[in-house]
Amino acid sequence: MACEGNAMSDARIGEAVIKMVIEEELRNMSSEDVPLLMAVELETEQDKKLVTQLSKMIRIVGDKLHDDVKFQDLIDGVARCSGSKSDSFKQVADNVFEDGITWGRIAVLFYVAGKLAVKMVEIHLSQTVKDILKWTVDFFTNNLLGWIGDHGGWINSFSELAVVSAQSVSSLSSHSYGLVLIFVTGLTLGSVVTWRLTTRP
Repeated sequence: MACEGNAMSDARIGEAVIKMVIEEELRNMSSEDVPLLMAVELETEQDKKLVTQLSKMIRIVGDKLHDDVKFQDLIDGVARCSGSKSDSFKQVADNVFEDGITWGRIAVLFYVAGKLAVKMVEIHLSQTVKDILKWTVDFFTNNLLGWIGDHGGWINSFSELAVVSAQSVSSLSSHSYGLVLIFVTGLTLGSVVTWRLTTRP
């Protein structure tokens, strides 16, 4: 029963993170163009804090792709495709996980959903934003949720996401890079320890 509860919690956290990442990407768009997304019910304050922390880390990981031409072309390709956008999204998602599932690739998928939502609003297909949320949640539930459970749940994503996010600071010298990595990892581990201490009965 505890495993079932954890799986339900991981599912809700995942859905809430996807929604928050999309909403953050749409934050600077004109409000009349952005559809309202349904709220995701989270059971505890700790889950809410976890969702906020995860979405921040995913944004850091994703922002390193901002100037990646190949990545941007991929998003544009889905937005402009004349066929089924859901099939195109599924192809992109499959492509992200072509070499296996990692926390970093999960972050990239969620970031892709956010960037694609922005692109849809820009080309006046705002109604598609809800579809993007649904496609991402469906892909997450069918392909990633089991892996997350097998790897200890969302709380175990922090250390890898910290490393991946630190790797985005490529313009710094190797010495500075090392310091940033130590800082981000320390900050993340501190957050995890604090979170675990506050969740103990």
